[in-house]
Amino acid sequence: MDKKKVRRISELATEVGALLHGDFTLTSGRKSTYYFDAKKLTLWPEGAYLIGKVLFEELNGLGVDAVGGVATGAYPIASAVAVVSFSEGKPIPTFIVREVAKEHGTKRQIEGHLKAGWRVAMLEDVVTTGGSVLRAIKTVEEAGAKVVKVIGLVDRHEGGGDALREQGYDLNTLMDLWQTGELAVGEK
Repeated sequence: MDKKKVRRISELATEVGALLHGDFTLTSGRKSTYYFDAKKLTLWPEGAYLIGKVLFEELNGLGVDAVGGVATGAYPIASAVAVVSFSEGKPIPTFIVREVAKEHGTKRQIEGHLKAGWRVAMLEDVVTTGGSVLRAIKTVEEAGAKVVKVIGLVDRHEGGGDALREQGYDLNTLMDLWQTGELAVGEK
């Protein structure tokens, strides 16, 4: 992973106000005194570009047919990878996994581009317990695809990374968010 670009992503996260301190309830239901609002970073032009570039470089050579992730945090991440992959001449289609299938229209749980037999990478904004991404992985695998990589922007080190690895998934994250509320590039 390009450490220079990842350091800039970390700096940018601070600049755009992605790391917040206060009283928060996480998706898992846990309480926290800090929160990483990844959308502040992934919906910022430089953030989207750098994240797309770093993830494309990380995925290049893995032979993935598509990238996707959990609604809604992965929407801008997957889109950034798609745009960069196209500009690099190696287009990677994307998909998004809803928590539940739509009740109208196509009634799909997976939107976008995913086919049985494809090798895919799952994207996540923040890995806490791993529950959301593990449920999405199950849905993708039930659709016949093989998850060969999981990439998160931030690991909160609250068991999610361990849960993914214990189930045999190869996880990388760009940044770590420690229980002190400190955002860092690489392990302490």
